[in-house]
Amino acid sequence: MFESAEIGHKVGKKEFKEREAVLREELLRVQYELLAHAKFPVIIVVNGVDGAGKGETVNLFNEWMDPRHIRTEAFGAISGEEHGLPEMWRFWQVLPAKGHLGILFGSWYTDPILARVMGHEKTARFVQRLERIRQHERMLVAEGALLIKFWFHLSKAAARKRFKILEADPKNAWRVTPQDWERHKQYDGFITVTEQALRKTSTGEAPWLVIEGSDPAYRALTAGQHLLDAMTQRLAGQNSGVPVSAPAPVPPPAIDRRTLLGAFDYQRSLGLKAYQRRLEELQGRLNLLMRDPRMRERSIVLVFEGMDAAGKGSTIRRVTQAMDARQYHVVPVAAPTEEERAQPYLWRFWRHLPRHGHAVLFDRSWYGRVLVERVEGFCAESDWMRAYDEINAFEEQLAESGAVVVKFMMAITPDEQLRRFNERKAIPFKNFKITDDDWRNREKWPEYERAIGDMITRTSTDVAPWQVVASNDKLFSRIEVLTHLCARLQQAFGAKALKKKKR
Repeated sequence: MFESAEIGHKVGKKEFKEREAVLREELLRVQYELLAHAKFPVIIVVNGVDGAGKGETVNLFNEWMDPRHIRTEAFGAISGEEHGLPEMWRFWQVLPAKGHLGILFGSWYTDPILARVMGHEKTARFVQRLERIRQHERMLVAEGALLIKFWFHLSKAAARKRFKILEADPKNAWRVTPQDWERHKQYDGFITVTEQALRKTSTGEAPWLVIEGSDPAYRALTAGQHLLDAMTQRLAGQNSGVPVSAPAPVPPPAIDRRTLLGAFDYQRSLGLKAYQRRLEELQGRLNLLMRDPRMRERSIVLVFEGMDAAGKGSTIRRVTQAMDARQYHVVPVAAPTEEERAQPYLWRFWRHLPRHGHAVLFDRSWYGRVLVERVEGFCAESDWMRAYDEINAFEEQLAESGAVVVKFMMAITPDEQLRRFNERKAIPFKNFKITDDDWRNREKWPEYERAIGDMITRTSTDVAPWQVVASNDKLFSRIEVLTHLCARLQQAFGAKALKKKKR
C-alpha cells in the first residue's frame, strides 16, 4: 500500500505558486457553497508517519480557507477526564455540524495502532477496534457526512532525515521530541500494523488517500486538490456514499395477531402498605449501591421507554429519590432541535454520557428512531433499519467502558391509557401532561406495538437486555423497576446483597 508513496514525487516552486493560487480560490469558493447549503458536514481525518507533514497540511487548510468555519481538533493520549467513558466519546464531542468542516488531527486510528505496535494489545483486540471504527465511519457516511481520510507517509530514511533537518533549525527544533525518536525505532513494526489498519478500513464509503510527505509542495497540492474534488463532487450531488447494508427485514405480524406486549400479565398489583414498605427498603438498597466503592469503576445508564401515560416520569422520580443529586442527571428527550438535526442522530445522546460514579436517566432515548420516527415516518426506512445495529454497537461501547445499561419498557393496555388520559384531562394540574399528539398516537397503537416488539427482539442483548414492565398498576411497576435495577447493579459488582452495617 505504501510503495506508491515512496517514488519521490516533487513539484517545483513556480508550479506550486501558480497552482496554489488557483487551489486557494477554489477551496474558499466551495467552502462558502458548503456553508450556504448546509446539507452535510466534511470530516477530515489526518494521520501518518511522524515528520510526514501532517501539522503543516492542517495549517495550510486553515490558511487557504476561512478558519471560522473549520473546527480543528488534535488528539493525544486519553486524559484523566476521558477515562471511564467510551473511547469514541471524545470524537463525538467535536463532530462538525452540517455546512462546516472538522479536521481530526490524530484521530480514532492513533490509539489502536500505537497500542498494537507497542504490544499493549493483542491482534484480536486490534481487529475488534478496527471493526468498531468501520462501523463508526459507515454510520457517519450514512448520516450524510463527507469523510476524507489522509495518511501522510515517509520512508524510514526520509523520516530520519526530516528529523535531523528540523533539529538543526532553531526555529523548528521544538517539533522533534524524544518521543518522536523513540517511536522512530519502532518504524518497521509501525508500518506493518498501519498497513493492516489501512487495508481493513479503506472502504468504498471511506477510502484512504496515502500521500508521500517528503516534498512539501507535492504534499500540499495533492491533499488540497483531493479535498477540493471531493467537496465539489458532493456539492454536485455525486458520491453521496455507498448504500449501507441493512439488517434482515422485519417479519410480518404473527398469523394469530398476538404480540410481545400482549403476552404480559397486566393484572398484577400491590397494596399501598406493602408498596410503601418495599419502596423504603429498595430505595435504601439502591442508595447503598450508589455509594459502594465499586461505583468508582462503574457508571449507570438508565433508559425508560413506553406508551404515553405509562408512568415513566413518576417511576424516574422514585429512582432518583434514592440517589445523591450530585450523582445523577435526568435527560428528557423531545423532538430534536436545529442544532441536533445538524449532527448524526446519536450525537445528542453521546453528549450526556456519565463518568464513573455517576448515573444518567433518559426519559425516552435513542430508541425514538425505531419507534416514533419509524411509525410517524419522520425518517426513511433505511435510517431506522440500520439504527438497530448502530444502537447495539453504541450500547456495547457503553458496557465496555464500565457502564451498567438498564433498559425499561413501561407497558400499559389501551384501556388503561384511555383512563389515564381522561384523568389528566379532568384534573387541572395534570392538563399539561396531555396533548393533541397523545390522542393522535392512540390511533396508531397497533403500529407502535409492533415497532416495540421489533425493537425488543433486535436490541435486547447480553450487555443491555430489555426489561418489560407491565405497568397498569403504578405501585407494582415502580417496585419492579427498583428491584430489577438493584439486581443489575449487584450483578455488575459481582457481589451478594448488601446489608447495612451495624453501628
